[in-house]
Amino acid sequence: MASGKEIRTKIKSVQNTKKITKAMEMVAASKMRRAQERMRQARPYADKVRRLAANLSNANHADYRHPFLIAREPVNGAGLVLVTTDKGLCGALNTNILRQAVASMREWEGQGIRNIQVAAIGNKGYGFMQRLGVWFRT
Repeated sequence: MASGKEIRTKIKSVQNTKKITKAMEMVAASKMRRAQERMRQARPYADKVRRLAANLSNANHADYRHPFLIAREPVNGAGLVLVTTDKGLCGALNTNILRQAVASMREWEGQGIRNIQVAAIGNKGYGFMQRLGVWFRT
């Protein structure tokens, strides 16, 4: 049976853990707010770039067509850029990303797409794709 001192020590330890967790939560919330604000500030720029690209794709210049805007025969392949985290406290995020990647690859294979290339960014995704035996680039 635990003595009174052991119980008080355990209570103090739990309280300290609670304070640390609360501080980490506040830091994460602050970072999230800053990221959301940067996203809001970048939205007009992204909209302008999108409109500009749409106008360029609709422009008809007889002497020059950009290679990206030329219609080509369809290629029986797909590319996947897989971005995962390298640090801790992101297990569920990595799991969900990798699960979605595998689901997408199976769906493409079901559609007859056999040439699937994966570009893995992050150690977790790189290692996972390597274990699966998927052809990849880093």
